[in-house]
Amino acid sequence: MSTFLPDGWELVVGLEVHAELATESKLFSPAVNHFGGEPNTQVDPVCLGLPGTLPVISKEAVELSIRIGLALNCTIQRCVFARKNYFYPDMPKDYQISQYDQPLNIDGWLDLPTGTRVRIERAHMEEDTGKSTHLGGDGRITSATATLLDYNRAGVPLVEIVSHPDIRDPEDAKAYVAELQAILVTIGSSDGKFEEGSMRVDANVSVRPVGSDELRTRCEIKNVNSLRSLGRAIEYEARRHVDLYDSGNAPMQETRHWDEESGRTKSGRPKGDADDYRYFPDPDLVPVDPSREWIEEIRAALPPLPSARRAALLAQGADATGAAVIVERDLDTLALAAIDAGADPARVVTHAVQNLNVDGAAALDAGHFADLVKMEVGGDLSATQAKTVLAEMVETGNSPTEIASAHGFEAMDTSELESIIDGLIEASPDEWARFTGDDDKIRGKMQGFFTGQVMKATKGQADGKVVAQILNARRNG
Repeated sequence: MSTFLPDGWELVVGLEVHAELATESKLFSPAVNHFGGEPNTQVDPVCLGLPGTLPVISKEAVELSIRIGLALNCTIQRCVFARKNYFYPDMPKDYQISQYDQPLNIDGWLDLPTGTRVRIERAHMEEDTGKSTHLGGDGRITSATATLLDYNRAGVPLVEIVSHPDIRDPEDAKAYVAELQAILVTIGSSDGKFEEGSMRVDANVSVRPVGSDELRTRCEIKNVNSLRSLGRAIEYEARRHVDLYDSGNAPMQETRHWDEESGRTKSGRPKGDADDYRYFPDPDLVPVDPSREWIEEIRAALPPLPSARRAALLAQGADATGAAVIVERDLDTLALAAIDAGADPARVVTHAVQNLNVDGAAALDAGHFADLVKMEVGGDLSATQAKTVLAEMVETGNSPTEIASAHGFEAMDTSELESIIDGLIEASPDEWARFTGDDDKIRGKMQGFFTGQVMKATKGQADGKVVAQILNARRNG
């Protein structure tokens, strides 16, 4: 149930994620598919819709689309391209080549890290549109005094991934898109960059009474370009629907646009149904019917997906949050190799999460990483020293023993450490009395105080675990 809505109401969301494919050329022509460039320089007669031109499907685009279907547990089928007709100021042909009743990928699903399953209705291929820049007014076409058109993006191949309306919480919507982004990048089908427009999200939002299975009128929030904006836009739009129903009205089926600054959605245009687009098979394109052999060849070449990579870390004792962070940073291969080399899994995960969020960390030698952890666990390095050595390992590539020797890091003799702690206890009787008292919260603060004083006195060479053991031994003695 959606906790941000008033009692008795439930959120219903389906998402359409548009992912531009990482091909060298456009979907139906050899024009360059690269982000950026001077306006209207990455074009050719086909993507400009000039008379007499004919589209030819890109095999690379089909392969990357099949990768997406396989990663999302879809059925890959014979597909037909269709013309989707409506006014497109940024498409010279005045129609878009897409797929309608026979898409390439159907009936899949995506499991979120939380365990929630979102069904995938389809993941179909289509060409992207050009980019319109409206001058004057609020930046929308309705108030513009002029419009600039850049056709560099026109004809870029993309896959539109359409979910069923299975999402009931904005956080699940964000998790779905984040997981989908990670999958697309992992399999190499898209770079997934929101900031460059190669990944965009349309959110279909409606509400209904709790316990109902009806699908009420939905509004489509177009081209949301960040996870934060997605969550905020869904919440706002759902509350807007509830307010309309509570006042005796109902939302109108329409497209809306998210305004990040005001935190509101704004009306775009009435939303048509499929019949309004007058779909019909494109007479210039033959059906695409990938063979079973080709599909299985593509499947065999897929890398491990983020879910499987997280599972491998969970099997080594990592918690869900740590595993997610490590995979997101692409450090799981390093971490697992270090564990295989005999390093303590818990310390490997801790270092990967807390101390390896730096450029070049993934290139760290796994054997050196394992040796560092062994030195730390064996007491040859304190936690502070290990952190210092690790940072220098990433920077220089040197072994931990070389770096530790150069810094003069040596494990402190326990008797020397006990003497330092006894001196601090004698010099801080009030703090020691609070440490030995019955208040656990105060004791924790005082342990931090004494540990900090020891680290200061030893210039960071003391092992924090040993310090804690000595302090507790003195307290219990």
